[in-house]
Amino acid sequence: MHKDKDAALVKSCQLGDRRAMSQLVSKYERPVFNAAYRILGNMDDAADATQTVFLKVFEHIADYDQKFKFFSWVYRIAINESLNQVKKRRSQKSLDDSQASPWQGPAEKFDTAQLCKKVQGALMLLSEDYRTVVVLKHMSGCSYQQISEILQIPEKTVKSRLYSARQMMKKTLLHDDAGFEGARGE
Repeated sequence: MHKDKDAALVKSCQLGDRRAMSQLVSKYERPVFNAAYRILGNMDDAADATQTVFLKVFEHIADYDQKFKFFSWVYRIAINESLNQVKKRRSQKSLDDSQASPWQGPAEKFDTAQLCKKVQGALMLLSEDYRTVVVLKHMSGCSYQQISEILQIPEKTVKSRLYSARQMMKKTLLHDDAGFEGARGE
């Protein structure tokens, strides 16, 4: 059903229907932003990436091949744009720990915010390949098959990267908790 609705909206976009464009943006803006944010670790950069993604989507809507799922095509553009921004940022300056987390101020008082901060920090320590599969699986809710389509890699590679990424995050989070408990004198 969603594929049929997306196909109809894409066809309308290809014919210049601005309302159809708006519907596609409304439907995919939040998932694209969330994926970009999890890869970039910065809300402003994620907003910029999201805007660029939809500009590219509509510049190239005529090139879209309807034998593929539209969301896979959009996510692929989002992942590529986010990774390009990471590479650009890396060539401009290195990321220090104070920039890795968007949570500052009063929100740090809440345990949930602390946990989110730790998870985001651990996520940012992963390479782009590992971070991307974690974001797509756990933050965007994609299946292994969908991730395979989006990243254009075998499903076995998706599972392997996801397993490795989880192990690295677990090690980082357990290490951080031990250091935190020790620092508090417990």
